[in-house]
Amino acid sequence: MPITPLRTETDALAHNPPSPAPQLWSRVVLSTLTPQVDAGRWPIRRSVGEPVEVVAGFVTDGHDRIKAELVVTAPDGTQSTYPMPLRYNDEYVASFTPDALGIWTYQVRGWLDVFGTWQEQFERRVTGGESNALLASELEEAADVLAGWAKQAKHTELGNKAKRVRNGDRELALSEELREAADAADPRSGLIESHVFPCEVDPELARFAAWYEFFPRSSGEAVDGQPPQHTTLDDAAERLPLIAQRGFDIVYLPPVHPIGEQFRKGKDNSPTATEGEPGSPWAIGGKLEDGTWGGHKSVHPELGGMAAFERFVAKADEVGVKVALDIAFQTSPDHPYVTEHPEWFRARPDGTIRYAENPPKKYQDVYPFDFESKEWPLLWRELRSVFEFWIEKGVTVFRVDNPHTKPYAFWEWCLRTLKADHPELIFLAEAFSRPRVMQTLAKIGFNNSYTYFTWRNTAAEIQEYAIELFDGPMAEYYRPNFWPNTPDIFHEELQHGGRPLHIARYVIAATLSPTYGIYGPPYEHVYTHKGAKEEYLGNEKYEVRAWNWNDPNSLQPLMLRVNTIRKANPALQFGRNVQFLETGNEHLLAYVKHTDDSRVLVVVNLDPHNAQEAWITFDPATIGLPYHFIARDALGGETYHWEGRQHFVRLDPQVLPAHVFVLSPQ
Repeated sequence: MPITPLRTETDALAHNPPSPAPQLWSRVVLSTLTPQVDAGRWPIRRSVGEPVEVVAGFVTDGHDRIKAELVVTAPDGTQSTYPMPLRYNDEYVASFTPDALGIWTYQVRGWLDVFGTWQEQFERRVTGGESNALLASELEEAADVLAGWAKQAKHTELGNKAKRVRNGDRELALSEELREAADAADPRSGLIESHVFPCEVDPELARFAAWYEFFPRSSGEAVDGQPPQHTTLDDAAERLPLIAQRGFDIVYLPPVHPIGEQFRKGKDNSPTATEGEPGSPWAIGGKLEDGTWGGHKSVHPELGGMAAFERFVAKADEVGVKVALDIAFQTSPDHPYVTEHPEWFRARPDGTIRYAENPPKKYQDVYPFDFESKEWPLLWRELRSVFEFWIEKGVTVFRVDNPHTKPYAFWEWCLRTLKADHPELIFLAEAFSRPRVMQTLAKIGFNNSYTYFTWRNTAAEIQEYAIELFDGPMAEYYRPNFWPNTPDIFHEELQHGGRPLHIARYVIAATLSPTYGIYGPPYEHVYTHKGAKEEYLGNEKYEVRAWNWNDPNSLQPLMLRVNTIRKANPALQFGRNVQFLETGNEHLLAYVKHTDDSRVLVVVNLDPHNAQEAWITFDPATIGLPYHFIARDALGGETYHWEGRQHFVRLDPQVLPAHVFVLSPQ
């Protein structure tokens, strides 16, 4: 067996010569920087008027001081610079508040604070009693540095001050006056710059809004003994003042397009529709009033056609709510795209188009697009033009159906190019999918996202999930929109919890998340008829319904109170300011939210059958309150004078299962 000789250090260097020293280097290191998403690959997300706090972790060897600054560029190219003072533990902090829509950028810079380091050390030398000779030497060294800076920057005033320092002026040497002059001429030794990071700034309505969903074809008044009648968008527009009066900001409509006739689904998703059944609005593409066929750029004739839609949008503007339109990129077999562009769909070997399915579920009334077809560029441009069409009609808010079943590359391109021309747009991603799928959609451009809130039902589950959303990395880019119910989702807990749990879940959705929504009529009427699995019986997706829109026993008065509280208290208009509190009772959820001038404490009983009580524990000083303070229940109307850290609450679900306390000093 051969023996390998030992290699000496000289031999090792000969075989592995050291790399040459870098030509440019710095003693300053940027160790951390927040906020950022995937090292700047995607933008963080904020709304107009929402501050961005940037924290940079700068370090250097030894004890030298560091100076840092934040450089911010607005969408119009205007650049602003903010000093970043040292907070603690090598963290340098500055904030900016974007005041315009679009893509902002931010960058940090750090460099050695040469004169600041000298000034700090010189002060210690003076107070430490060092000899005059040594102090004179230090002053001369500083004067040399300052004189060089003054010459380079042509800073006459600093040059004159350098002479006074050389002559022994200790008072000037330690003054703020000299510090400011030195800063103005500082050549920034060891300057380093971070990458440039993006921040997408959305409308305030993307951050703080209450959504209300209803089917315009079911906007008629319920009359005993009479079947519901298919209504128009003009009829639906008559409901808008009531919805606005209850404090909702966005009215979301399922697809308003003509509905296919082939393979139309019947009541409760029956495979076959009977005569007169309207079909699912998501089976897009059908016959128009003039006998032609329309699709994504048409309005169902039974809804009144395009003219009625335009009147609906005008009425919404008049009463102060925005219209959100559902965009579902799929077609019925009757859609004009099917005959005009069969290459946009996947075909079976026998030449028939493959319908949508998620085995064993089959959706014969829906054809999915083939985003990888040979003609994909034309398809992508056409689908983007669907958004452009409705933007021209005054729609700036879109709920996008199942975006996770379309390529992310399409959405990244589509949303980026649309927002470049229309930064006021808001896109809600309807994707109840795996966490990373939902997170990716938010990163690539969706500025609102559905969540798992519907399936988080215990106090512990809700608290854990809220911390993930509002207090973790997701908070920088994922803007959750809490929905207790949708036409597709009617959770078993809600089915059996009746009115108390409907109230409890509504209060949590509206106060824990600044953006929330409800599928309105069945929720406010506490419609608890269970269909298959998690769906409502008599689902409006497949049939026309009618409701008592002015029912005094509905939850409408409660919704008005909650939305009024939201708008009066800035603490409820943000998500990342929540602090959960100890209750010692697994059925009670308690949290406090606060801003500089607003403090709200929410306590909710999640047991719909029994009264629950507990001592709520929190330190009022942590939210800027004195030992004695006032707790006014804006929901129930009572006022309490509290003191200290522990406060007793009791909630009877048959009376009111929630407190929303507005807290203030006495």
